[in-house]
Amino acid sequence: MKKEILIKFGKKVRDERMKLGLSQEELASRADVHRTYIGMIERAEKNITLENIEKVCKALNLKIRNFFKDF
Repeated sequence: MKKEILIKFGKKVRDERMKLGLSQEELASRADVHRTYIGMIERAEKNITLENIEKVCKALNLKIRNFFKDF
C-alpha cells in the first residue's frame, strides 16, 4: 500500500506541472533528473530525497515552503 504522503506529494507535483503546461520530460530537464523519475514521483512510486524536492520545486518556480503550504 502506498503511503499517503507520497500520493499527496506526487499529486501536488503533477498539479503544479500541469499549471505550467509542462510535460514530465520538460520538468525533468528543468530539475536535472531522469525523465522517468518525475513519473515515478507522480505515481507515488518513489520516496523523493530532500535534494530532489529542492530541484523539483525550483523547476516549478516554487519555494519549498510554498509547495508544502497546503499539506
